[in-house]
Amino acid sequence: MEAFVHESSFVDQPCQIGVGTRVWHFCHIMPHVEIGQDCNIGQNVFLGEHVKIGSRVKIQNNVSVYEGVTLEDDVFCGPSCVFTNDPLPRSSWPGRERWKPTLVKQGATIGANATIVCGNTIGKYAFVGAGAVVTKDVPDYTMVYGNPARVIRRVRENLA
Repeated sequence: MEAFVHESSFVDQPCQIGVGTRVWHFCHIMPHVEIGQDCNIGQNVFLGEHVKIGSRVKIQNNVSVYEGVTLEDDVFCGPSCVFTNDPLPRSSWPGRERWKPTLVKQGATIGANATIVCGNTIGKYAFVGAGAVVTKDVPDYTMVYGNPARVIRRVRENLA
């Protein structure tokens, strides 16, 4: 199955969308985005320039993935979770040179309304709870909650 892009979405070229990926209503995919196979991009999702998304990634509704963010394979982004890319944002002082990359490693889950501050890495199969604010790296196989996010416990790939 080829990729499906809903007619209400905009896909700026050049970009790559993998086989079996579905892009739903009112999305905007900027140039130079790479999306793997069998992903599900929910309603009203924005993908900034040069964003890299692995295969089997699920991005729920109302998520903006800004330039500098990389999502590896099997990542889940819950509804309205937030990524940033500028640690010192000012509207009158553009600072693209200040932007910091964010990496979300294989199998990680980010809960609804969580905020991921730029410059941090979410580890393999880590779990960021709903509403958490991540201000530092999250180790592999770790669950974090709160503001700021704190380690709660270790987790397995299946969360058991």
